[in-house]
Amino acid sequence: MAVSFTVTNRQKNGRARLGLLHTPHGTVETPVFMPVGTQATVKTMTPEEVWDVGGRLILSNTYHLYLRPGQELVREAGGLHRFMNWSGPILTDSGGFQVFSLGPLRKVSEEGVTFRSHIDGSEHFFSPEKAMEIQMALGSDIAMAFDECAPYPCSYEYAREALDRTSRWAERCLAAHRLKEQGVFGIVQGGVFHDLRKKSAGEIVSLNFAGYAIGGLSVGEPKELMYELLDYTVPFLPEEKPRYLMGVGSPDCLVEGVLRGIDMFDCVLPTRLARNGTVFTRRGRLVVRNAGNARDLNPLDPECGCYVCQNYSRAYIRHLLKAGEVLGIRLTTIHNLSFVLELMKELREAIREGKMVEYRDEFMEKYQYG
Repeated sequence: MAVSFTVTNRQKNGRARLGLLHTPHGTVETPVFMPVGTQATVKTMTPEEVWDVGGRLILSNTYHLYLRPGQELVREAGGLHRFMNWSGPILTDSGGFQVFSLGPLRKVSEEGVTFRSHIDGSEHFFSPEKAMEIQMALGSDIAMAFDECAPYPCSYEYAREALDRTSRWAERCLAAHRLKEQGVFGIVQGGVFHDLRKKSAGEIVSLNFAGYAIGGLSVGEPKELMYELLDYTVPFLPEEKPRYLMGVGSPDCLVEGVLRGIDMFDCVLPTRLARNGTVFTRRGRLVVRNAGNARDLNPLDPECGCYVCQNYSRAYIRHLLKAGEVLGIRLTTIHNLSFVLELMKELREAIREGKMVEYRDEFMEKYQYG
């Protein structure tokens, strides 16, 4: 297989584990957080900067790259890696979440989804075969199966119908996929219903994907409910394959997800918050734009060793943000990604030392109540 996975260490009396994710563009240590490069760029940062802060696997978006610049241009450029000058592994989502988030702009059928572009209103059609075709043209290391993401809240009947369609579409994705240098991950759905999660996991695992994602969480449900569903769902996923929790990126959720055996995460949250002037610190979120930081010459986080915290003050970064200087959001973005990627490194070390629960307790005490 183009993508394989090796478990190298397991937390005793728990599900947290260390692993190596092997891809055509390199091997990645897990648990890993994937910075999101929606339109073939992690916003405000160069690929070299992403690498320097610890990024090793990034995510790009099939829906957005299909609309612009189009997958054929990316293919002509030699694939997504060459097009964006990134030498490490890339995962592309299928576009399913973006299409289904369009609400009244889309119409679902058994064949696929007809939708209107959020850019110009033009009509398009995504099917499982089309999603695979686009991702093969992009040439990512990991392609995601096309799924139907049920919203929260939704009825049991809606969640079951979306699950059944996701399973049928997963089979069609595998039948359409022909790129040997690319692995395909399946997605478990089922909403907030335990029996549906079990049913979905069984059906998707039976298809023998290279890895398995848990979708349809972090879509508005309480965090405690997400943790409950992870506790229930993860045991139905095979030990020898990577587990990917889609759309999760807040530090507390990353810690709790790793504790429950998740290997891979992605989310726009660190970069989106940064562009709005909010950063992560060991003692919770800091809104840099707030007036209280106007004369504060301390770093964003005194406990952080990133480039930004070593060189710039809260007052300076607030000034840049208020003045509309692009350097402001570059610095907050570099800090937030540095923070999250350093957190993942510490989580890996905690698992290696057999201290994952202790690490969780210490981190949460500061982060939630600091």
